[in-house]
Order: sequence, then structure tokens, then C-alpha cells
Amino acid sequence: MIQPGDMAVVETALPDIGPNDLVVRNRWFRISISTRLMANPDAQAVEGIPFPALKPGDTLADGAIGEVIASQPGSGFAVGTYVSHPLGWRDYAVVDAGRCVALVPAPTEPAAYLGHGWTAYAALTRGVTVRPGDTVFVSSGAGAIGSMAGQIARKLGATRVIGSTSTQGKADWMTAELGYDAVILRRAGPIADQLRTAAPDGVDVFVDMVGGEQLAAAARAARDGARFVLLGALTAELNASGASIRAPVELDTFQLILRGVTLRGYSADRDSAAAFPDWIAWQRDAGLHFAGTTVTGLEQAPRALHDACEGRLKGIVLVEL
Repeated sequence: MIQPGDMAVVETALPDIGPNDLVVRNRWFRISISTRLMANPDAQAVEGIPFPALKPGDTLADGAIGEVIASQPGSGFAVGTYVSHPLGWRDYAVVDAGRCVALVPAPTEPAAYLGHGWTAYAALTRGVTVRPGDTVFVSSGAGAIGSMAGQIARKLGATRVIGSTSTQGKADWMTAELGYDAVILRRAGPIADQLRTAAPDGVDVFVDMVGGEQLAAAARAARDGARFVLLGALTAELNASGASIRAPVELDTFQLILRGVTLRGYSADRDSAAAFPDWIAWQRDAGLHFAGTTVTGLEQAPRALHDACEGRLKGIVLVEL
């Protein structure tokens, strides 16, 4: 587990400004638990890992929103423009203009751009399709993706939405604030038994961030024609003995065949990146609750990363600068 003491906040001069660079004063950046996987030497040794490896001495980076305070002629970005870019974890960033997206008007809800509502929206409109009357099960329903996926599924026509989480406090929050109909607790008995109670008629759509026992339980509860979209495997990423990209699980594939169940591994950024403007437009009128945790100041970011990996925080985790 990454500890706050494993990181240091240092002051350094800005790098030289290239002909196509912008200087951006960051205002918000995102904290992702995938950082733990990025920093694990064993995971880095495996080909195909979807994250860049981190080595001692590296500067962390993640999605950010900031204000352009200096730009080169012809860059296309005026001073004062707000942009999204990938160089968070710093107060000021020097970013190639090609890696920036102008946000006009300036964002009033940074989580709409930095949060994982986009991932949930793409998964439920491109990865699979939610149909009116569906029962939808979302694993890790209090997390950055799950806290949005339950709400989005409801807006798309689901009549029953079930989530899973680790504590009763999070479960109460999910039903009171996020609109979940029922919540399964990881340590409150077999997941399959809890899911059978929560969804006695079975599950039509499963949005999975966890894998393991929860994926197996959803497969047992799948109705004819059920659609599973697999977005992550926290059983591997947050494994107590060390992060990895191996998340084995035993499934009865014969039953999946008989019931016509589909399982799709999906990445919004890889598979549907062009749909991001659709998400921005859709969410403006959807009335979503952008659930999350915000801490203030770069010095608070190491503790926030640790607490996020420990499962103590809810929704998207942002640092405001």
C-alpha cells in the first residue's frame, strides 16, 4: 500500500517553455487508485498494462483542470482560458497545447470533466445498453464510477438499481443520496445470497469494477440476455498482498451460453473517446449528483491517495488548488 510518507512535495523551477507549450495554473486535479498499480514493480513487468509505470523519483500525474497563464503565439489558447489536461499533481504545469482541451465556458462542475461519470455514461450507452425496466447491479457502487453509474442507469430507464460496497455508512449514503434501491455489503455474508435477496428476479445489466466473488455472483443471477460490462478489477488492484493485473474468477460458462449472457471488457477512453462531448451535453440536463471527496492543497494529496486506496473516501477524489 502506498503510504503518505512515500511521497514528497518539492519545489522546482518550471521547465523550459517550448514553441507549442502552455503554462497552466492548475485549479483541480483527480486522484486515481490506479496509481497503486502504476507503482507496483510486479505489475509493471507484465506486458499490456494500461498505465505508465512509476519509478522512485517520478512526478505523479493525473487529469487536471487549470487556467492558461502564458501561451505561445499561434497555440490557439488565449490567456485566461480554462483547459483540461493530463498533468495534475502540481500547482503549475507546462503542457503541450495538443494535450489540452479548452473548456468554454469555464467549468462550474469540475467533476463532470475529471470524474468518472463519463466512464459510467459511456459504459451504459456504448459498452452495453440499458433498457426500460432493467435491473442493474453495480459493483463498488460508492466509488468514483459506481457513484455515477447507479444514477445514470436510473436516468436511462432502469427500474431497480443495486450496488455493492464495504461499509454500512457507505450503503446508507448510497440509498439516501445516490438513489440505490438496495446495497450489498462485502463482509455481510455470501454475495450470491445477498444478490438473490436484492434481485429475486435476476440481473439484466452488471457494471463491474471489482471482479472475483461479485462477478461470479452476478453471473449466477443473470437473466436471459443479460449484458455485463467489465470496467475494472479491484480485487487485483487493491489486493492486500500487492497490486497486480491478474484477477482470476471461476464462472459457469455453460449457463452463460444457455442464457445468452454477454461479457464485454470496456474502456471509455479507448473504445468511445469521440463520445465525450455527448456526455458533457447530456449531463447538463440530467440532474446528477456529482458525488465525491475534495481536499484542498497539494500537501493533502498524498494522504488523500492513501485513503482512497484504503476505501475510506466516496465518489471521485479531487484536489483543489
